[in-house]
Amino acid sequence: MRLEEKQRITRELSQQLEENGTIYLTDFTGLNVKAVTELRARLREQGLTYRVVKNTLMKRALEDVDLPDLRPHLEGPTGLVFSESDPVVPARILKEFAKAHEDRPVVKIGVIDRVEATPEDVGRMADIPPREVLLGGIAGGLTASVGGIAGALGALIRDIADMIEQVAKKNQAA
Repeated sequence: MRLEEKQRITRELSQQLEENGTIYLTDFTGLNVKAVTELRARLREQGLTYRVVKNTLMKRALEDVDLPDLRPHLEGPTGLVFSESDPVVPARILKEFAKAHEDRPVVKIGVIDRVEATPEDVGRMADIPPREVLLGGIAGGLTASVGGIAGALGALIRDIADMIEQVAKKNQAA
């Protein structure tokens, strides 16, 4: 690879590292080209990027950005997953893909909002329910609360109506 090409790739990597809020470093050892292509396609469907990098170029790119020191994790084959914001979706895709492909790729380390995340953190992130499910749960909880308040108010009004009716009956009897 020529020097100009290395410099261009290093600049691109620095820019991607700077622009993306979530970055997962993976070891894709044991995956063939077909499997890596499938992983890329799954990630791309969600607007995510998977990029295989040379560790030396990645180390150079890291010099230009304000991120935790990832150099100790740049051993062996390295693939990067980039997400502009949501750390859950890429974590879930990696976990589901690994289940179907002999636990490959392996997450080496993650960076979420410029904070280092261990592979265990990434695994726990993958177990968080999808955003839609969480929003549905919140909406359901709010609806149930409103329903409970409405029920309590209805019961209170009914009790007041019963009390007025009983007072009216007493007044008629007297």
